[in-house]
Amino acid sequence: MVPKLEFETHSKNVNSFFESVGRSLLSHKAPILESLHLKVFHKCDAVDIGIWTGIAFARHVRELELDVSFRELVRFPSSLLISNTLETLKLNCSVLVDVSSTVCMKSLRTLHLKSAVRYKDDESVRNLLSGCPNLENLLVHRPYNNVVVNFNIVVPSLKTLSIRDFTSEQKNGGYVINTPSLKFLSIERLKGYKFCLTEDASELVEANISNVSDIADENIFGSLKSAKRLSLGLSPMEIAYPTGVIFSQLVYLEIDTHRAEWWNLLTFMLENSPKLQVLKLNDKSLRSNENIMVGGKWNQPEYVPECLLSHLRTFLWTRYDCEREEEKEVATYILRNAKQLKKATFSARPIQSKELNKLEQRCEMLKELEGMVRASNSCHIIVSE
Repeated sequence: MVPKLEFETHSKNVNSFFESVGRSLLSHKAPILESLHLKVFHKCDAVDIGIWTGIAFARHVRELELDVSFRELVRFPSSLLISNTLETLKLNCSVLVDVSSTVCMKSLRTLHLKSAVRYKDDESVRNLLSGCPNLENLLVHRPYNNVVVNFNIVVPSLKTLSIRDFTSEQKNGGYVINTPSLKFLSIERLKGYKFCLTEDASELVEANISNVSDIADENIFGSLKSAKRLSLGLSPMEIAYPTGVIFSQLVYLEIDTHRAEWWNLLTFMLENSPKLQVLKLNDKSLRSNENIMVGGKWNQPEYVPECLLSHLRTFLWTRYDCEREEEKEVATYILRNAKQLKKATFSARPIQSKELNKLEQRCEMLKELEGMVRASNSCHIIVSE
C-alpha cells in the first residue's frame, strides 16, 4: 500500500513530535510515498524539516505540503529543485526562493506558494517556474514585504492560476502573465502596480477578478474576452475600461454590488456581452448595514444591449436592497428590457431581530417587484430570504 502521511502539532515540545515523525517515516518500507504533510504551529529548526523531507524524497514522494513556522528564513531546499517524482508542492513556510541554478521538476503539476514564502529577486521566480515544464496549477500569495519588482509567470502548460497580492502599494513593476493554455484565472487584491499584462489567454474559460485598482497600464479586461464565465468585484472608479473589447463567449456574469458605482460596470458589461444568458448581482459584504456608495448615478445603456433583447434567460440578485434607488432602477430596467427572461430571483438582506419593523417593507418590496413591467410574458419572479 502506498502511504499518505500527515503530521500536526500545536505543542511547544517539537523535539518529541519530530521523533514521532521520524519513527513513522522510517517504519514505512513502501518504495513510493504518496504524500507527506507537516503542520507545525510553533517555531522549529529547518534542519529537522530537512531531514524528514530528505527521507520523503528518498521514498520518491509525490505530494509534499509544508505548513511550518521556522525560527528564521531558510533557503529553498536544493532537494526540491531536482525531482522526477514530485507532482504536488505546497509551501506555507518562511522559505527564501533563491534559485540561480538549474531547476528540474518535470513531474510537478501543482505548485502553491503561500504568503510566508519570500523571493530573492525577479530572476529566482523566473528560474523556478521555467524548471516546471508540465505545471498545470499555480497559486501565489504574495506577502506585504517582498523585493520582486516584475513577477513573470511564463508557463505554457498552466491551466489554473490564482494570485492574491498582500503587498503594500507599489509604484513600479507588476505582473506579466503568459499562459496560452490557461482555463481558470483568479486575481485578488492588486493595487498600485505599474502594469498587469496578460499576453495570451485565448483558452480562458472562467475568471474571478476582485479588489484590483490603480493599475497604471492594464489590460486585465482585454485578457478576459474569451471567457465564458466571469465574476467581477471591481469599482469602475478604480479601474479603466478598454475600448473595442467584446466578450463574445460570455454566458455567465456575476458582479459584486458592494462596490462604488458598480452599476456603471454593469452597463459596460451588458453593452459588450452579446450572448450573456445568466446575470447574477451579489452584495458580498458580510456587514448588512454598511454603505459604501459614493456619489454618481447610473448611466443606462444608450441602446438596449443585444444580450437583453435576445439571450438573457436567468437573472439573480442576492441581497437586493429596495431602499437604494439605483438598485430599483437596475431591476426595473432589466425586467423591462430582457425579452427572453424566464426567471428573476431576488433575495433581500437578512432582517435582524431588532429590525422586525422592516417586515412590512419587505412585503411592499415583493408587491413592487411583482408589479414591475416585464418584457417577457413568461418571466417568473421569485422573492426569497
